[in-house]
Amino acid sequence: MLTAGALRAHLLAARLAGPVATPREKSLRSYRMFAAGDPRYLIGLEPEGCWTPMAVLRLMARRCGVSPDPGHTAGPDAIDPDRTVAALEAFADRLAVAAGRRVPVLLGTGHPQRLLGFYAVLAATLSAAGCPVLTPAYGRCIDISTRFGLRTHTLDYVRGVAVVRPVEGGGLPGAHCHSPLPVRVALAEAAARGGPLPGLVIGDHGWVCGAGQLGIEAIGLGDVNDPAIFVGEAEGRLAVAVPVDDAARSDYYGPLTRYVLNRACLSQ
Repeated sequence: MLTAGALRAHLLAARLAGPVATPREKSLRSYRMFAAGDPRYLIGLEPEGCWTPMAVLRLMARRCGVSPDPGHTAGPDAIDPDRTVAALEAFADRLAVAAGRRVPVLLGTGHPQRLLGFYAVLAATLSAAGCPVLTPAYGRCIDISTRFGLRTHTLDYVRGVAVVRPVEGGGLPGAHCHSPLPVRVALAEAAARGGPLPGLVIGDHGWVCGAGQLGIEAIGLGDVNDPAIFVGEAEGRLAVAVPVDDAARSDYYGPLTRYVLNRACLSQ
């Protein structure tokens, strides 16, 4: 069994926490853009509070462990591994409740190249525990704004996890996406067909922010340049936000999966 201490050591060795690959400049820019209400950084969240860039920075210091000093403007940003471990334990506790109640779950990721394996193992385990793993709106086309302009994507499910693929130039396992549109489309179709609706959404980016904004319990992962996820948690729209670098090698997330499943008593 992976202990909290061993997990902490892994987080630091793999640079999932501690000094991470996300540049400080990128984090600070995302805080400014979130505070300005840029939809690309709100990713489906409609904040209730007054979030200035400084307020966002203070929140991210509390939730993730980034430096609270606005004068620290360059170099790698940082995540406190103890905050990551604590959040993973809260994440595991939510999984245990969902499994115990056998609630329908929806999983989706905007980081399929990195995080698909993490979520896919959760999907398989929850399914084995009796939770329906939902796949609404499979194959639906969605127009999503990208840095190249508006592009049409299809909603797909890989090993029980929702991803989007560009219609032109698609490929495996899916596209990097921050948009809340996929989860909105999926939930709208589930409702139109008379359900079931998810009792829990697990994912990142627009998947959890979009679901949480609609009042559905959501838990997920967030990097230090994803302030919406942590604002959503602070305002009560997201149940758990786990601070972690979300762009590392996919195999680095395996110990995180094992840890949460062990804590949730769901290890197979």
